[in-house]
Amino acid sequence: MQFLDEAKVFVRSGNGGNGCVSFRREKFIEFGGPNGGDGGKGGDVIVECVANLNTLLDFRYQQHFKAKKGGNGMGQNRTGAGGADVVLKVPPGTQILDEDGETMIADLTEPGQRIVLLEGGNGGFGNVKFKTSTNRAPRRANPGQPGEEMYIWLRLKLIGDAGIIGLPNAGKSTFLATVSAAKPKIADYPFTTLIPNLGVVRIDGFDFVLADIPGLIEGAHEGAGIGDRFLGHVERTAVLLHLVDATGEDPVEAYEIVRGEVEAYGAGLDEKPEVLVLSKADAVPRDEIKKKARALKKASGVTPLIVSAATGEGVQEVLRALATEIQEERAREKAAPVTAAGWRP
Repeated sequence: MQFLDEAKVFVRSGNGGNGCVSFRREKFIEFGGPNGGDGGKGGDVIVECVANLNTLLDFRYQQHFKAKKGGNGMGQNRTGAGGADVVLKVPPGTQILDEDGETMIADLTEPGQRIVLLEGGNGGFGNVKFKTSTNRAPRRANPGQPGEEMYIWLRLKLIGDAGIIGLPNAGKSTFLATVSAAKPKIADYPFTTLIPNLGVVRIDGFDFVLADIPGLIEGAHEGAGIGDRFLGHVERTAVLLHLVDATGEDPVEAYEIVRGEVEAYGAGLDEKPEVLVLSKADAVPRDEIKKKARALKKASGVTPLIVSAATGEGVQEVLRALATEIQEERAREKAAPVTAAGWRP
């Protein structure tokens, strides 16, 4: 399945139906009077968050969404039918932005959340609404109100509990494939991963979602390589898993490059807890691994874990470290005070 995490679409709500000018013309009724009905309300534009979606691919093939016009009023005091709503179904984690691409309109994170983006126009009044004691036969009716229209950006930021970062070929996809049922593409060349991948991990009876994004290189925040646009998919995570390739010549430099790109990206990523790991331990002699681990500890201030996805060495320890950070973050969120607006700071 193809992956799309950003789309620009045009939406328009329906016009209201026109009011009706009509009079009763019935046999044996001497004084008929007006009986024109009101127009129906135009359809709304609704955005709904649904489960079992993880891409905005549908919006590649359709970018224009228009709700139906309300029906016109009719005689015998009949109100026009309401116009059908148009519903845009998006995956959890979708942000709705204004046409400028910066102004946030809504952030849909839970399945079932709905937002009425544009309301349809109201129907016009029929002539029965204009009847007065001095105007018993009004010959006017209101037209329906026009609908609204706008361009919006839909931007998907996948919802995961932990995110994997690192240089290309640091073993991120291999680790994800080892600890979950995900099947990311794995090969021995850089930028094998071109789209984010998600996998569900279970450790000691605790489940969490692990997100793997394409590798970063120096200058990614300026567009080098694939760039840093996929870092948005780990903004919502509780912890970052930073993999450093133990087979590389200088793991300290590799660590500092990725940290530099994370800090340049901003959005609070540099403040997230980080589990630092030396990967591919099976491909490096043990004394060399220890030497590189000491150098990495000196540069980062934390002791890196040693892991080999190929042999399983250290995998359980890494998963337990991630699970601990995730549980602590969830506990902090639960303990955070709820404001009057109903959200936690």
